[in-house]
Amino acid sequence: MYVRSLKAPYTHASAWRGSDVKNSPEWVLTLDDADNEELQAALADARAQNLGIPALTMKNFSLPRLGKRLAAVKHDLIHGLGFRLVRGFDIARYELKDAALIYWGIGAHIGIHGAQNAQGDLLGHVTDLGVDYSTNSNVRGYQTRLKLPFHNDAMDVVSLMCVQPALKGGLSRVVSSTAIHNEIMIRRPDLLNVLYEDFFIDRRGEAPVGKKPYYAGPMFSVLNDRLFCRYNRSYIESAQRFVEVPRLTPLQLEALDLMDQLCNDPNFHLDMIFEPGDMQFLCNYTILHSRTDYVDYPEKELRRYLLRLWLDTGLLERLPASFEERFEDMKLWQANPRPPLFDLSSVRAELAH
Repeated sequence: MYVRSLKAPYTHASAWRGSDVKNSPEWVLTLDDADNEELQAALADARAQNLGIPALTMKNFSLPRLGKRLAAVKHDLIHGLGFRLVRGFDIARYELKDAALIYWGIGAHIGIHGAQNAQGDLLGHVTDLGVDYSTNSNVRGYQTRLKLPFHNDAMDVVSLMCVQPALKGGLSRVVSSTAIHNEIMIRRPDLLNVLYEDFFIDRRGEAPVGKKPYYAGPMFSVLNDRLFCRYNRSYIESAQRFVEVPRLTPLQLEALDLMDQLCNDPNFHLDMIFEPGDMQFLCNYTILHSRTDYVDYPEKELRRYLLRLWLDTGLLERLPASFEERFEDMKLWQANPRPPLFDLSSVRAELAH
C-alpha cells in the first residue's frame, strides 16, 4: 500500500544518530585469521574452476564459517542499522585482481551484483581520474577527489572496499536518512511534504534510447509501511540545465537546504576512516553517504583507490513505483555486463568523449 506521507516519526532501527552509535561495536565485523584462511581457500577454489567476475556466485564461493556472519550483515542492512563495516581482510597478501575477486565473492553473500553505469560495469572504481563533475555532465563525483555531497546510489546496497587510502582526507561520512526524515517532521512538517513530491533528476548522459535525459521521483516515499529515501541534490540541480524541467521553487530549495543542513550536522552523521581491506556496506534506502575531499600521494601507484559494488539482497519484494524508471535503466545496463577493468586509462578515454 502506498502512502503519500507519514503522519508520525518512522520507528525503525535505521533511525540512529551518529552521536549515539559512533562508539558502538555492533556495526563492525572484524575478520580473524581463520576467516582470512577461509577466504584464501575460496579464492583458490574459484581459480581452480576458472571462475572470475561476473561468473562467480555465492554458490561457487563457499564460506562455511564467515558466510553465517555475512548473512547476519545482509539482514541488518535491510532490517537493522542499515550499515556495516567489515574490517580485517588481509588485502596485502593479494594482487589487485585476486583481492577484487574475494571482494566480489563476499559481495555475492550479500546480494546479486548489479551494473553501475551504461557501460555495464559490475565492479566500479572509485579514484581520481583528473576530471571535474561540476563542469562535465558525464562525470561522476567518485571519479574526482572533490568533496561529495550526501547522496545514495541505486539498488538495495552500495559497497566500497579500500585498496589504498589517500595521503590526506577522503573521510567516509554516513547518515541515517530515516533520522533526517523524522527530524524534518518535527522541525518543518511543511517541508517534509515537499520532499514527498516529485523532483526532476539528471541522468547525467546515461539516458537509454527513447528516454528523456532526466527522470522524476520524490526524496521520501512509503510502501507497505516501510520508508524509502532517494536523494542526490547535485543531480537535481544539474537537471535544471534542461529548459523543459520546471525551475526549483523556493520551498523546494528550502527543503533541500534543510536536508543538507541536517546531514552535515555532526550530531547526525558518522565518520569512518578506511584502512586497506576495509569493506563498507550501506543500505541505499535508509543511509546517505558522503566523502570529504582528499589529497593523493604523488606516486600514481599510491593514489586513493576503492572498488565498488551495487547489490540486490532479494529481501524486499517490492520497491516504490517511483524507483521503476531508473531501475529499468539498470536492467538495460545489466544486459551487456563488461568484464572488470583494471587499466583505468580506458575509463578516462570514455569520459573524454
